[in-house]
Amino acid sequence: MYKCIVCGYIYDPEQGDTVGGIEPGTKFSDLPDDYICPICGASKDEFLDYN
Repeated sequence: MYKCIVCGYIYDPEQGDTVGGIEPGTKFSDLPDDYICPICGASKDEFLDYN
């Protein structure tokens, strides 16, 4: 899991991101470079590994 350092949103690869159109089972490393947090719009580089 990965946590947005701006708002605290947790990206769980098993759940994906239905708002962002990301299918369940998508690893964080496989997200597009322009992926943004569905809550606050922070960029992918503002997520930290939260395992």
